[in-house]
Amino acid sequence: MNLIKVAEQAFINPKEQEFPKFKSGDTITVAYRIKEGNKERVQQYRGVVIKIAGHCDQKRFTVRKMSENIGVERIFPMNSPFIDSITLNKVGKVRRAKLYYLRSLTGKKARIKEKRV
Repeated sequence: MNLIKVAEQAFINPKEQEFPKFKSGDTITVAYRIKEGNKERVQQYRGVVIKIAGHCDQKRFTVRKMSENIGVERIFPMNSPFIDSITLNKVGKVRRAKLYYLRSLTGKKARIKEKRV
């Protein structure tokens, strides 16, 4: 009987990482582990959260950054074992959940106001 309970708890409550609460418009830094051959390193990816999609354990978020005047977007699964940490840098003041309009904006127009706490 105890073996069944232990097995159920392992599947129901897998070890989840605790990340700060963030939403679209926030600027975050994602520390992502990358494997290159037999070496492993941590890459810092800093950008604006464009959208959060999915539900429960299937959530994923898209982060957009500017790299030498070229917009680069990357999708991260929330429950990925390769995410070391997520740091919240700025809390953005936006009025929508999906910020696709940032793709067409450049320069100062693409900035997001910071929410004052």
